[in-house]
Amino acid sequence: MIKPTEEPRWRRSSRCSTGTCVEVARVAEQVLIRDSKVPGSAILSFSREEWDAFVAGVKAGDFGFE
Repeated sequence: MIKPTEEPRWRRSSRCSTGTCVEVARVAEQVLIRDSKVPGSAILSFSREEWDAFVAGVKAGDFGFE
């Protein structure tokens, strides 16, 4: 859970040139994801373990469209 005093520092990929990207932030042990087009909309929250598993899957090619 985000404490009211903690403000996420949102980041997006340097490859994002259109402004229609996802943004990520880390607050304590949570990784947050939001839509850059609608920053006030719902924020997804993942544990550090969930995020690490996702990143490992991306690197392994588990999410490729073939």
